[in-house]
Amino acid sequence: MTRSLMTSVLALTLASPALAVEKADVIDTYADIAEAAYGDSLITAQALVDAVDALIAEPSADTMQAARTAWLAARVPYQQTEAYRFGNPIVDDWEGKLNAWPLDEGLIDYVDASYGGATDENAAAALNVIANPTFTLSGTEVDASTITPEFLAETLHEADGNEANVASGYHAVEFLLWGQDLNGTKHGPGARDWTDYASGDDCTNDNCDRRGQYLKAAADLIVSDLEYMVAQWAEGGAARSTLTGNEDGAISAMLTGMGSLSYGELAGERMRLGLMLNDPEEEHDCFSDNTHNSHYYDGLGIQNVYLGAYARTDGTLVTGPSLSDLVAAENADLDAEMQLNLSTTMRKLGQMKTAAEAGMSYDQMMARGNKGGEALVMGGGERPDRPDQDHRTRRCHLGRG
Repeated sequence: MTRSLMTSVLALTLASPALAVEKADVIDTYADIAEAAYGDSLITAQALVDAVDALIAEPSADTMQAARTAWLAARVPYQQTEAYRFGNPIVDDWEGKLNAWPLDEGLIDYVDASYGGATDENAAAALNVIANPTFTLSGTEVDASTITPEFLAETLHEADGNEANVASGYHAVEFLLWGQDLNGTKHGPGARDWTDYASGDDCTNDNCDRRGQYLKAAADLIVSDLEYMVAQWAEGGAARSTLTGNEDGAISAMLTGMGSLSYGELAGERMRLGLMLNDPEEEHDCFSDNTHNSHYYDGLGIQNVYLGAYARTDGTLVTGPSLSDLVAAENADLDAEMQLNLSTTMRKLGQMKTAAEAGMSYDQMMARGNKGGEALVMGGGERPDRPDQDHRTRRCHLGRG
């Protein structure tokens, strides 16, 4: 979607007070989809916690794989909620707890020697909380002998006021399940072994019990954070009430969320920037090599908002009056152009997803000289004049480059 097209849609919807479709009904659909998508995110996060519990109780190759599979499943509904970020402050202010990236993973656990140590930008970049039950942070001695969700949320996350210190959320759990991806722009995710959670002499890389504590705390925190957001979109919740109290503001928020995610965040920060730098550290789900799915479901979430339709994880379809209906009532050609652009984007994101699932992982697509990979990434992302920088500029470390 181009900015000029989004501007046209916004101008039309705000300047047309008497349309065949009521704005209030469109806003209700938007809020209903948010409640459903965050609800599915919560359900799949609870399944992730169950899988994490099983891994910690009986570490094995099978329970490790089951936990990874649960993490991948949890990403599907959550990524479809990202279209709600930028237009809704209550979401954007909260989102960093769940999906902040990239992260200085040395804060959490052991890393490869190539990662290096503390930097001028981040003194805690290699703190390794799992290996250190006590440490000094911001001049204060911290007792981390027990790792709890409260400790991660209130003490460690964004420690020292540094956004690179991502201590919680999906990507912290991802790192603890896969470990660092040391393959550069070659194929393959991280290769953390299940024995990192084993007991006694079977434990590898030390501190297996504390690693399990951290993984459990981080997974539990995802659930509690999502419980909060589901409540915000329920009847009477703050996010829903804010929108229903200001119809034009709500329509503007819907289009702002779509446009900001599609243009600056996804096409610019998450796609074009990494391709320009040929840098796998710019990959969104870098530890698991799941970035193709993250991008695909971000795009689908944008389309969901415009068409007013969301397919739940149980197969239920949540649908109702939509932005598309509002636009079509006044300008059918503009609506057709929007729908064509969205379907074209989803087709191209689907091509990227298909290629990744067939063996060309996203970090391979970013490799210098991979013309086919470049075409797939650039085809799936809007090509903005410049990559608008999100306020989070951390790196998902292959090493410290």
